Amino acid sequence: MSNVAAGRLRHRIRIDERVTHVNSSGEQDVAWEEFATVWAAIEPLSAREMLIADQTQSKVSGRIVIRSRDGVKASMRAVHGTTIYNIEGVIRDPESGLEWMTLSVSTGVNEG
Repeated sequence: MSNVAAGRLRHRIRIDERVTHVNSSGEQDVAWEEFATVWAAIEPLSAREMLIADQTQSKVSGRIVIRSRDGVKASMRAVHGTTIYNIEGVIRDPESGLEWMTLSVSTGVNEG
């Protein structure tokens, strides 16, 4: 895939990053803050990919494809509607590394 067709990016997602603030009593509060809102393709893993993930004890259950964006890290999360996706890995496109990126994701609890 040399580029991502715009029609494929039909889901609007929010990418959040975990931030820590010190409150008035000096304690650290951890929260999620919006990093970016982008168009994305959300794709579950195929049955074959799920078998491989199970064999390697991977938590990955799907992928999200977005246009390339600086600063996206595996410590972030993606939110689509009421579903929270934990970003497990970020893979840039193999040709230029500048067109699109694939976020390997899992679902489940990712608390602030």
